[in-house]
Amino acid sequence: MQQTFRLVIDCPDQVGLVAAVSQFLALQNATIVEANHHTDQQTSRFFMRHEIKADSINMSIDSVKQAFAPIAEKFSMNWKIVDSHKKQKVVLLASHESHCLMDILHRWHSGELQCDIPCIIANHPQMKQFADWHNIPFHWVDFKNQSKEAAFAEVENLIDAYKADLTVLARFMQIIPDHLCQKLAGKAINIHHSFLPSFAGAKPYQQAYNRGVKLIGATCHYVTSDLDEGPIIEQEVMRISHNDTAADMVRKGKNCEKTALANGVRYHLEDRVIIHDN
Repeated sequence: MQQTFRLVIDCPDQVGLVAAVSQFLALQNATIVEANHHTDQQTSRFFMRHEIKADSINMSIDSVKQAFAPIAEKFSMNWKIVDSHKKQKVVLLASHESHCLMDILHRWHSGELQCDIPCIIANHPQMKQFADWHNIPFHWVDFKNQSKEAAFAEVENLIDAYKADLTVLARFMQIIPDHLCQKLAGKAINIHHSFLPSFAGAKPYQQAYNRGVKLIGATCHYVTSDLDEGPIIEQEVMRISHNDTAADMVRKGKNCEKTALANGVRYHLEDRVIIHDN
């Protein structure tokens, strides 16, 4: 895979902003392989993501950061420049449902997801078989025979020990405590098995069945202290009919869940997501 530097910016929209960035890149002889701009008209906020061919710039990424810093300060930017070859560490959390976990592992194993997976954490010991097949360290955290506070302390210690850049809840069916949500803000992704904001909380497919919906879906979002209300990264939908039972909806919805979660994780890893409000 071609090595690139990713320049990601959000800041107040203002005259001369794009010109300043473009001039900086031109002076570095940078070759842009992908460019995306967007202005939020309601908040007058500007967003930019540039992907730059790494070998087109005759300086290190640290030198690029140092040279760009005065421009970032001038335009009050939130910004980062990252190396596409530096893989993020992704810790996976799972419960008894295996479809999302297995899909992420398959995509990682086949090279679709550019990251490292240092460990899998689960509150069901049978998930170890999937970790073993991929030669990934597995940790079972017992949520039944100890307090939730103690169990989540174990989870938090493991995330810290493996120095996770991203934590992915692959159908991990435990509510993350507030302090851990805040600690992992913008660095924890969840998949919810409904098209949020509809049918939040428990048994969303049964809720959808009772309501008589004709579309079901899944939502990949960042974890926040407000259950199922974090910033939405990706959503998938599927049409169903009156012939589908709640069990049919669960079965069919799993495809939406896998696709939405995989896309959301990939967007995050490729620095294609900027969190702004919700």
